[in-house]
Amino acid sequence: MSMFPSLEDQLDLITKGAAEILPLDALKERIQQSIAAGKPMRIKAGFDPTAPDLHLGHTVLIRKLRHFQQLGHTVIFLIGDSTALIGDPTGRNVTRKPLTPEQIAANAETYKEQVFKILDPEKTEVRYNSEWLDKLNYYDMVRLLAQFTVSQMLEREDFHKRFDAEQPIALHEMIYPVAQGYDSVELKSDVELGGTDQKFNLMRGRDLQKHFGQPQQIVLMVPILEGLDGVQKMSKSLNNAIGIHEPASEMYGKLMSISDELMWKYWMLLTDLRKSEIAQMQADVASGALHPMQAKKNLAHAITGDFHSAAEADAAAENWTRQFQQREVANDLEEVTVEYSSVAGADANTVRMAKLLAQAGLAGSGSEATRKLAEGAVRVGTEVHREATLTLESLPVRLTLRLGKRAKAVTVAE
Repeated sequence: MSMFPSLEDQLDLITKGAAEILPLDALKERIQQSIAAGKPMRIKAGFDPTAPDLHLGHTVLIRKLRHFQQLGHTVIFLIGDSTALIGDPTGRNVTRKPLTPEQIAANAETYKEQVFKILDPEKTEVRYNSEWLDKLNYYDMVRLLAQFTVSQMLEREDFHKRFDAEQPIALHEMIYPVAQGYDSVELKSDVELGGTDQKFNLMRGRDLQKHFGQPQQIVLMVPILEGLDGVQKMSKSLNNAIGIHEPASEMYGKLMSISDELMWKYWMLLTDLRKSEIAQMQADVASGALHPMQAKKNLAHAITGDFHSAAEADAAAENWTRQFQQREVANDLEEVTVEYSSVAGADANTVRMAKLLAQAGLAGSGSEATRKLAEGAVRVGTEVHREATLTLESLPVRLTLRLGKRAKAVTVAE
């Protein structure tokens, strides 16, 4: 009897949330070889310790590592302490400011602590690419660089844009994808994981493995996770991130603020539910058997419980309900009446939210209201509302509107 699940069962978990697998047929063949030989595949994902803390966006890759770990394969959490000195130029329109070795070492230690909230430490191989990159001499580096051309490097979208805009591209930045590719040679990886924005770098590992006579790794890419704004990539610098070290109540509350649409992506990328289970939940919401608010509560509880105890997740849920849901039925909110004709949208039974917020006295102006909507600071009842318009089922209607900590009961009259 094989020590590994069947090909079909493995693919079901491996492909969950994957955006692209190159080449998919090669992955199937490698899995079958692994099953036949009773030998685990080597799965690699690299993380440059350029910041001290991980957020949920980082955990998409780490969870995918755990999927492979659950299937019996060897996972390698690679800390790019050498490549962090260069800084990954992916998605950058300017050269990164270099970190000091001391900053990198301190950040690497926090990564090691945090990653085991998800991965099994007994089944995880933690490596540093300084183990081999720092030992390369001048000839070794020239030999690696000779495998690529400047025109190849300019195929990268970020380099291409900077070149066309006559913005500087430092030579050391072009070394980064080569160094990442060489990591795959040293680790003899069967599969490398990365975000869709990492495709160029990931494919360089295949190039160098072929050059060194190794089987070429399969590249598995996961989608970029949008942050709380639902638009931009989750990033602490954009103030739209959920850190995995945040208190349970803050984590739960932030998760409850995401849009219903984004909720399904979070279910897919940040939980262990199977694709079929998520599809069934979506069907239940569509049919009315499950309220979307309950689906979001379940999501917030599941993710919060992954990084905190079950008791802390329960307490966070109770705290959120007490603070927000029970407030909706409170009778002490200031009552405001707004005429529908003064806030009507272009479509029937719709209102323009910026005008409604301004006329209700929750925003000082329409422009402030528009900005707050985009920031996710507006709630209709308990739901975050970011759209420019709101559809009303009937008139008159009484709404509980909140902008930040301010709340009013607003009646839209005929």
